[in-house]
Order: sequence, then C-alpha cells, then structure tokens
Amino acid sequence: MRIDESYVSYLDVKYSYNLAKKMEQERTNPVLGYRTAGSPAEYATGEMLRREMEEIGLQDVSKDAFTLDGWEFKKAVLKFHDQDGVQQICQMGAYQTNFVSEGFQEYSIVYLGKGRSVDYEGVDVKGKLVLVEMNQRDEWWISFPVYQAYVRGAAALVAVQIQGYGEAEDTALNAQDIAGPEYAPAFSMSQSDARILKDAMKVDLKNAKKKNTGLEHSGDAPELKVWLDADSRVERDKVSYNIVGKIPGEETDSMIIVSAHYDSYFEGFQDDNAAVGMMMGIARALVLGKYRPRHTLVFCAMAAEEWGVIDSKYDWSTGAYRQVFTVHPEWQGHVVANLNFELPAHAHQSQDAVRSTYEYADFLQHFVRELDVPAEAYPDGMTVVFPIETWSDDFSMAIAGIPSMVNEFSSGRFMQDYYHSQYDNEKRYQESVYQFHHECYLKLALAFDKLLLPPLNFSAVLRALRSSIDSGICKMTGVEDEMLLSLLDDGVEAADELYQRIRDLNEDYEELRTKEERINFRRRYSSMEEKLLRIFRKEQDYFVRLNWHDEVIFPQETMQKNIPLTQAAIDALRNGKINEALTALYQVDNNRYAFQFDEEVYNHFTEYILNQPEDRLMWGAGRIMHYENLYQVVHELKEKLEHGDTDLSEIIVQLEESQCRQKACYLEDIHYLHRSVEKMTRMMKEI
Repeated sequence: MRIDESYVSYLDVKYSYNLAKKMEQERTNPVLGYRTAGSPAEYATGEMLRREMEEIGLQDVSKDAFTLDGWEFKKAVLKFHDQDGVQQICQMGAYQTNFVSEGFQEYSIVYLGKGRSVDYEGVDVKGKLVLVEMNQRDEWWISFPVYQAYVRGAAALVAVQIQGYGEAEDTALNAQDIAGPEYAPAFSMSQSDARILKDAMKVDLKNAKKKNTGLEHSGDAPELKVWLDADSRVERDKVSYNIVGKIPGEETDSMIIVSAHYDSYFEGFQDDNAAVGMMMGIARALVLGKYRPRHTLVFCAMAAEEWGVIDSKYDWSTGAYRQVFTVHPEWQGHVVANLNFELPAHAHQSQDAVRSTYEYADFLQHFVRELDVPAEAYPDGMTVVFPIETWSDDFSMAIAGIPSMVNEFSSGRFMQDYYHSQYDNEKRYQESVYQFHHECYLKLALAFDKLLLPPLNFSAVLRALRSSIDSGICKMTGVEDEMLLSLLDDGVEAADELYQRIRDLNEDYEELRTKEERINFRRRYSSMEEKLLRIFRKEQDYFVRLNWHDEVIFPQETMQKNIPLTQAAIDALRNGKINEALTALYQVDNNRYAFQFDEEVYNHFTEYILNQPEDRLMWGAGRIMHYENLYQVVHELKEKLEHGDTDLSEIIVQLEESQCRQKACYLEDIHYLHRSVEKMTRMMKEI
C-alpha cells in the first residue's frame, strides 16, 4: 500500500485548534457553555461551520435539515445557607428535561443516598427536591433515580457524581443524555457544593430534633430550605441541521464520509470541537493541495450527537442516524467508508488505536504498520481494535451499510476524569497527538480513495461469530451446533477467497497510470462494489445486536448468558441459598434494576425499548432480542429472605418455566444464524 505523503505539508493544526476554540463562542448557558440539540447556539455554530466550509473551498455546501427533539438549558442556580448561616450560590448542570422556575423559588431539598426505592421508605418527597449520589458509569444510568424521584412525587432530582465521571476535581459538574422522559426533571451538582449542602442539612436536622420539630423533616432524612432558579426546556419536533461540504470525485459516484459532531456539553473542547476542527483541517489541506479525489469526499459536521430524542434508551447519535436513514437514504450502498472523529487531541492511552467494523480490521492493520507514530504522542505505537461501539456516530453509519471507523477514545482516564464536564477544555490539549491524528486520518482517507473496491474482509466477523458460539450451552439445551459451525467454516473459506480477489483487483487498479484506464477498469467492477456493500449491510442486519448495556453482541449471546445464570439460580434455590440465586438473577437482562427501583420505574425503562416506534428507537430498534421479566421473582425472593421463608418450590417452577422459554429462544437464534450464514455465504459466492 503506497501512502501519499505530499498533502501532509498543507495541514495546519493551528487552524484546526483556533476553529475548535471559535466553536465555544455560542453557548446555551452563558456561564457553563452547552451547545445543545436544536438550540440557537447549535444553529449559530452550524451557520458558522457552513460559512467556513465555503471559505476553505468545499463545494456543494448544504445544510441538511432533519427533525429532532430540541433542548435549551439556560441556567440552574441553587441558593442556600450553609451550617454557619452564610449564603451559598452554586451553578448546577442539567439534563434534557423540562423545568422553568421563572426566578428563584423556595423548595425543601431532601438527601436520599443513592435514590433507590429503599431510600424513600418513610420519606415524603412530594413537591421537594431530592439530592442523590451516584456512580453513573458503574451502577445505573441517571434515568432510573430521576424517574424514581418523579414516581414518588418529587419536584426534581439533583444528582452528584461520586465516581465514574467527573473525577478530575470535586468541583466537576457532569452531563449525560437523560434516556428518559422530559417530564421528570433533573440537574447535576458538584461534590464540593453537595458537601456544603449536606453539612447544612445535618445541622438543620439536629436543631429540628432538639426543638422537637422533626415533623418538618422527612423522618431522619436530612432536609433543608433552598432557592432554585432554573430554565431548562425540551421541545419536541424541532429542526436542526447537519452541515455538509464536498470535494467531488472524478471517477465514481461512490463516497467517503469524514465526520464529527458539533453539539457539546460545557465547552466541549475535545468532545467534539477538536474533532470538527480536525475534519475541517483535513478538508482545507486537500483543497489547498488541489487534491482531485476519485471518490467524492464528503465532510459532514453532525448535529445532535449527544442527544436528540426524548424518552428513548438510544437518544444519542440522532444527527448521524437521521442523515443516513431520513435525509439521504440514497447514501446507503454508495459510501465505501466513514472516518468519524471523537476527542482526537488527547492521548487516551500510551498506544493509539483506530476502532473499526470487523470487516476493515485487516486493511487497517496493514495501514497502521506503515505509519511512523511519534513516540512523544504514543510511545507504544498504534493498533486496530474492533468491533465498533455504540458510543459515537460511526455505529449509526455502520448499521446503514456504511463501513465505519473512529479514532479510539473510550479507554483511558479521560472518560472518567474530564468527559462531559467543565474540565473538558484546552488544558487537556496535546499538540503532538493532534498533529499525528491529522496526518494519520488524512492519509487514511487517501488510502481508501486509491482503492477500486472497499477492502471488506467478511471472514473476520464470521470467525468472531464462530468463536462466540458456546458448545457447552448448545449441549445443555440440546441444540445441534455442528451444522452451523460447518456452515461458518464454509463461509470463512468463501470470505477469504473473496477478500483475496478484492486485494488482487485493488492491486491491479493501483498499477493503472491514466485516469481513462482507471475509469474503464472501475466501470467493469462497479456492480461488484454494490454487491460488497449490500453484503455488508445485510451482515449488520443479520448479526449486530445489543444487550441491555448497549454493548454490541451476536444474536445468540443474550440467551447464551441467561441460560446458565437461570440454571445457577435454580440450583441455588434447590439448596436453599437465596442470596446466591439473587446474585445470578441480578445479571439476567435488565433485572438488576428490579433490585433497586419501583416496579413502575422498572417497567417504564423496559417497555420503552420493547414497545415504541422504531423512529424513536433509531439505531437501537429491534437489536435487543428476547427478554425475561423477573421483577416479581426477585421481590418474592427478597421477601422470603427477610422473613426466613424456606418454601421456594413455586419460585423454582417459575424459573424453570423461564429457562424453558430461554432454551426455545436459543434454538430459534441458532436456526436464525444458520439461515443467515447460508444467505451470506451464497451472496459471497455469487460475486
């Protein structure tokens, strides 16, 4: 593979850095920042990027409109008197919910630990604010304690991240997508402000008890009078814009998309201003160098990546999903690669990585081996990881049939320390990393552009699927797996042969010296490109599923996990070990939430996945397969444990019935994979 170096000299990371900083000018909240979906700040930034695309010389610049749920967060300020009687004023972050106070309003605020259902026992929170502490990264998402507070009648929830996110400083605020309804309001508070508030609550509670006025408090729950001035508004069915500019291709209508998102929390320097700056910097370098691409290069600044649909588990990546499923569905089958950028001006590990779909891993591994990776940026070099994750826009691209990749950003301390906090700013900027990523991904875009055919190696995903099939579970359930494994071996062989043919044709094409020769050669194989992309799209439909934690899995893996867990629970109960059974059931589907929250909360966040229009589930629609509701089982077991009840026979029967359903689902999954692998292998052999 010959990597073109000549255009690197036109890169100017100072231009990209300055553009990233310029993006901070428009803000929804004048104190904290925020450039939220469908807000005036997002709109103004999109307009600026449109003008910038025109100024650097991109062609066919457009604002691609789409409908989303918008959010504008102007302020959230809390006032209270500390334990010494001194007034404290603290800025709070917010989530995508409705709360407009029209000036400071008086509330009582109650501290309720982690905000689980048990924390509300004997506590009246109607019309009050509820303060909770949580580890959103490792325990449960913000939506659960928020909706729990709503169900119990609270006016709003105030969340404090104690670990998981915003660990850089105790003054850090955090923001995430809400993944819940707009009518259950929520804000975020720093640890330092919460500490002062809690100390004041304890003093107030102690004084109330001395004066025998405990009825002013919710049992022994610390409570305090505070004043809140907040303006957070969600508006459904608003319009936002993806900003698109192009360098037209000279040989084919097929495209290569380079993308980054321009909405943000707080200042969002890394996430994702620097990424937009890098995308524009690469585009600018190619225009200055008068590069004439063979494919059309599309540069797309995506709106509404952080959030854009209310009350959906899959409420992020809205702009990207709408772009390829609603605005330009014709792009499907005509884009050979998506290079997506996230947080690219910081080294998340000592070794850099590009994260890609399975099918491009081989091509990318060859590519990175030829790169000169600067030791000051990445002392351990660069690698390739796969498959892609759901964290960023490249997932929406991939399920539309667009092979995608992203600079790896989800590992390392940045995500826990600075991500989605006010500490994501230029102080985390590392110029050597930014420079390298500019050069790396410019070269990668050119490497894809020089190809005749997309370098799709389907054997990678088939090998991964084969490895994921648990022969022990097949034996346990009586499922015959020999035929499927044999079909997968046949599919891997067909994929290897196809990939070798792709490589041979790409090498033949690379040897051609004239544009006319290349165009004629490309015409001969244009249908082959279409067929390859069609297989890739089908493969996404066949094999890409999600679990309840948004991790990418194969279709049979949910039941493969649930069946032994359910069996472990049954075995434990037969031996009278309720705690062991509960430990196993905690890991089945989303039943961990049955342990922590009211049934109404549990049901809401189950039903909105299983029974909601696909348009609001977007990239997650239909990707959770099967489901076991064990809420009643969990609570019956907890009650028996509490009262020392040893009659577990009825619950064992219920779990045996559940396992029978799971085994039937597993058989269905294996048969489904059997048919899918057959179809995919047939398509590969037909090319």
